[in-house]
Amino acid sequence: MRIMITGGTVLSSTGAVQADVLVDGETIAALSAPGIAVLSSEADKVIDATGKYVLPGGIDGHTHMEMPFGGTSSHDTFETGTTAAAWGGTTTIIDFAVQAKGTTLQSTLDKWHSKADGNCAIDYGFHMIVSDVNDTSLKEMQTCIDQGVNSFKMFMAYPGVFYATDGEILRAMQRAANIGGLIMMHAENGIAIDELVAQALQEGRTDPVQHGLTRPSALEGEATSRAITLAKVTGSPLYIVHLSAAEALAAVAGARNTGQNVFAETCPQYLYLSIEDLAKPDFEGAKYVASPPLRPKEHQASLWNGLRTNDLSVVSTDHCPFCFNEQKELGRGDFSKIPNGIPGVEHRMDLLHQGVVAGEISLARWVEITSTTPARMFGLYPRKGTISPGSDADIVVYDPRATQTLSVETHHMNVDYSAYEGMQITGKVDTVLSRGRVVVEGNAFHGSTGHGQFLSRELCQYLN
Repeated sequence: MRIMITGGTVLSSTGAVQADVLVDGETIAALSAPGIAVLSSEADKVIDATGKYVLPGGIDGHTHMEMPFGGTSSHDTFETGTTAAAWGGTTTIIDFAVQAKGTTLQSTLDKWHSKADGNCAIDYGFHMIVSDVNDTSLKEMQTCIDQGVNSFKMFMAYPGVFYATDGEILRAMQRAANIGGLIMMHAENGIAIDELVAQALQEGRTDPVQHGLTRPSALEGEATSRAITLAKVTGSPLYIVHLSAAEALAAVAGARNTGQNVFAETCPQYLYLSIEDLAKPDFEGAKYVASPPLRPKEHQASLWNGLRTNDLSVVSTDHCPFCFNEQKELGRGDFSKIPNGIPGVEHRMDLLHQGVVAGEISLARWVEITSTTPARMFGLYPRKGTISPGSDADIVVYDPRATQTLSVETHHMNVDYSAYEGMQITGKVDTVLSRGRVVVEGNAFHGSTGHGQFLSRELCQYLN
């Protein structure tokens, strides 16, 4: 099928042009000056994008569908989560396969394939969480790379669950440096945090806000600095996930200024929400429990500045939805038992557009941090992340003048609350194409479970 998108402003990471886009089958066939009749006449379907932006589909490089945590699992399945992503203009996710202690990386990857294969509405890839560092798992890192999974997440937090010692991190980084893998790091000092949590509970401080108070930003900064040092010693590239704090950003900026291959992402919740949300009364704060925690509002200006300077390269969601009823409520009377995670995969593109509206970032930067850089970072460019001939026809037509109110009543994520309830925003997804197929148009979903394909990724393209 041939689809012509006419009259729109085509956005890229380098700017904007008036152009028409011809889609042929699953890929982009051509871009032309507006109104070239020969292209329109060849189309089976014409989409009028007059007054709207035409941009590459969003790539969310950090999601957790069906993730086990604390005796429960995140509530979005691969089917519901990828459908919600499509509604919000995201056409690719990269989820995390979670190695349990005592299991192999291969068995973990096989398990996540069985969860996702045939169940996704958009394309998807995997990162691998390495929670058990030993000779076998280190050897298997190459096996994962051979199967298109070349980024490996480790944790300096969650002792007894995911936590890795500095020695284990060093060994994994040495291996990654040798085989071209990318180490992703959850950088918080979990040993110190666990002590602060124990002290709070012993003193009877059990409300959700204690989650933030016992995970101070200084301990994120310390762990980020330590991870950067280990990466420097080993020569490994490093990608800091869900960076939330000014101290951590300063460490990343310092390393990048010296030429070290250190990258970082932040998330919309750290740009728009704060510890004040964690402090909401009547256990409402539990809705906002995630790790790292929401910070005091003064950190937000630093993060926006980091996005402008490229010390923060990517915005992902860390989408990990737990329902307030039955799941978040597991932590009533003990904040340490509240499942960690905030839903957001549906609203990333919209929320970052508010940064454009507010003058925090440019249109080009909006595209860069939500699509083009993730494509390059995770070995998908130019198949993804750009509107160019030969690229996959993952395209979003976005109406910058539309308005909407975010609410649990209208979102499509499989969770019983919205972290942004009542937030009024400017801009709205109008039409979404995934590999040339119209999956969202107007207020209707036309996609299907199983359309999404697994993406075998190349190595990080910033290191080649």
